[in-house]
Amino acid sequence: MILTLTPNPAFDRIQTVPGFGPGQVCRASSLKLSAGGKGVNVARAIHPLGGTALCTGFLGGHTGRLFAEMAEQDGIQAQWTWISGETRVSPVILCPETGETTVINEAGPTVTPQDGERLLADVHTAAARATMACVCGSLPPGLPPAFAGEIIRTLQAIRIPVFVDSSGETLRAAAQACPAVLKINSAEAAALLGWPEFQGTATAFQAARAIRASGVPRVVLTLGREGAILLGENGAWSATPPPLKVLSTIGSGDSFLAGLAVSIQKGLSDPEALRSAVASGSANALSTGGGVFPRQDYERILAGVTVNAIG
Repeated sequence: MILTLTPNPAFDRIQTVPGFGPGQVCRASSLKLSAGGKGVNVARAIHPLGGTALCTGFLGGHTGRLFAEMAEQDGIQAQWTWISGETRVSPVILCPETGETTVINEAGPTVTPQDGERLLADVHTAAARATMACVCGSLPPGLPPAFAGEIIRTLQAIRIPVFVDSSGETLRAAAQACPAVLKINSAEAAALLGWPEFQGTATAFQAARAIRASGVPRVVLTLGREGAILLGENGAWSATPPPLKVLSTIGSGDSFLAGLAVSIQKGLSDPEALRSAVASGSANALSTGGGVFPRQDYERILAGVTVNAIG
């Protein structure tokens, strides 16, 4: 089983809005409600890939209760840590003409140091059922960035390999704890290293090398439509998906992480794990919602993913 931790879940209101633009009165053509947040999306995507997941994280209030009900309806196993605040809501707008996605992220409920201690205890208990963990997303107000490192070290102490997908100062604190795998995009990598923003596989490889030199065993850097690269102790590889018509990018990075984690759990080699991750993220982009894709889309795309060694 793969444990996923989402410290700051979000109840997603995903609306398709034709002709969306700022300063306009627009009408939605469809609405989808979803229990969201990066780790929850990872857990949802693990299922079609043949794995099992257990979600942890803070939930609170009426929105939190509705969130928990929807997660259960999606077949997601969970062990939530309940707080007195209200779980945040994230409006998400899809523009069908441009394929662009607009997300408005609330800060989330303020938690106390005591809430943080309860979450650590709950994660420690839940980890007894897991063979690896994915720590994903932001921290809610009230917890310092260093809390991310504390979570990772708690799991490392009981020999649970940790995969991290975060950003900002939370990412910096997590990277300093040297998780087993750091999954990061080019903008996050540039911010972490203090570099100008970059594009392309060559610079991404140099960035991954710089991050791995800090002590992270595997660095996986995603490049959107260009695919991704993976750098580990056995070498480096790039993977590129076949051409696709993207419907929504919501949860594609989370689905990527699910594909990577499930593959490594199964003992696949790094290049094959990268192939699966790219296929998972790409399959998710063909539908709306985070971590929602049919197995047949994944398998079709998997056959078209190109993987090359980086010399």
